[in-house]
Amino acid sequence: MEVGIFDHVDRSGAPLGKFYDDRFAFVEACDAAGFYSYHIAEHHFTPLGMAASPGVFLSAVAQRTKRLRFGPMVYCLPLYHPLRLAEEICMLDQMSGGRLDLGVGRGISPLESRSYGENPDLAVSRKVYEETLDILLKAMAGGKFSHEGEYRSAREVEMVLSPAQTPHPPLWMGVQSVENAEFAARRGMNILSLLSSPVYRERVDKFRAVWKETQGAEAPKPKVGVGLFIVVADTDAAAKEIATRAYKAWHASFHYLYHLHGRAPVWGERPAEFQLVENEARGVAGSPDTVRRFIEKRVPEADIDYVTGQFMFGDMTRAETLRSVELFGRDVLPALRAI
Repeated sequence: MEVGIFDHVDRSGAPLGKFYDDRFAFVEACDAAGFYSYHIAEHHFTPLGMAASPGVFLSAVAQRTKRLRFGPMVYCLPLYHPLRLAEEICMLDQMSGGRLDLGVGRGISPLESRSYGENPDLAVSRKVYEETLDILLKAMAGGKFSHEGEYRSAREVEMVLSPAQTPHPPLWMGVQSVENAEFAARRGMNILSLLSSPVYRERVDKFRAVWKETQGAEAPKPKVGVGLFIVVADTDAAAKEIATRAYKAWHASFHYLYHLHGRAPVWGERPAEFQLVENEARGVAGSPDTVRRFIEKRVPEADIDYVTGQFMFGDMTRAETLRSVELFGRDVLPALRAI
């Protein structure tokens, strides 16, 4: 099993220049520790996401790392011109020597989509998403192509840029619903979710069944992952103190835009305290041994083969985060890889 990182790139309270410096120090530490991939969220007009232009942020990641894979989780496709995005993807994949993991989706927040002038209606945004994805895949295949859709079109375009990975970087999708799990399987995508084990297991079972039906025995095995809040310190008490404090800041950022507009998040309010996150088995704070045992239990519950840790969130300091990554990489990661 591989272990990666998921990062909202949420605001810490530090000045933005220092904030980005701290994030890149974190990414460099993850690269050195041997993590598999670094996945970042795309959000707009909210402190939940300071990587509003994932391509800009990830181009810096590409230059600061050597082995770590990376990518958006996800590019919000309705917000992009598909041809412009296709060229950006090709550049990122080439600049990193073929280390891009390409997460794509509709975007979870209708408030963010509306700010860009996009129709947040589910049926419309899903259609725009699928048409944009179709054009992306054709563009990355190279050569001259056309695509005529209801909302997105490309006419007699000849691509000059190409990705380093062929036919394109691995596709990823964030999964919330059973329908999304089925769509991802039919499209040959890896999946990642922040759901609890019992809820996610239903999605995983559907994904695996549809994958077997549509992709065939010769297809590469997909990664089926879950994201967890993870804080590691020398003792359980020290880790819980950090997580309890930092989660409150993350929680405020997560709800900021929704509460500003008098709305609830699409998938409901998140637990207000980190202890409740642990109670739902969606995060863990503790010593290396505590964290290892927690994750080893979670793997069979959700039938997953990939875990991502949200190691830096809220107002966690650079020192706290780097120590967490150091301990995890040294004392937890080797054991999980053996699963």
